[in-house]
Amino acid sequence: MDAILRKKGTSQTERVINRKLFRLLIKTEKLEGIIAELEPGASSEFYNHKGEEIRIMIKGTIEYQVGNKIYTIKEGDVLWHRSNVPHRGTNVGKGKAVYFTVGVPPTFM
Repeated sequence: MDAILRKKGTSQTERVINRKLFRLLIKTEKLEGIIAELEPGASSEFYNHKGEEIRIMIKGTIEYQVGNKIYTIKEGDVLWHRSNVPHRGTNVGKGKAVYFTVGVPPTFM
């Protein structure tokens, strides 16, 4: 396979966890790309796994906790972290928060 095109509004699979919608857009042997949508106040449980992640905020504001540190990320901000450190996100804004995550290796879905 040389390329994968996923048109806007489509996904490979979808999963809802605690008022968070995750849409798996791309998954290969080496990486995965996920769009996450968090309703106001939505928060995930701490999660840790192999690899690394890079998160790009598209809309809204979330507090993303990695280990003992909390990062406030807003539209246009980028956060990278090792995935073996426990991490979770919380939508602290008044509207829906949306971010795109690339994870290496693929471990989410």
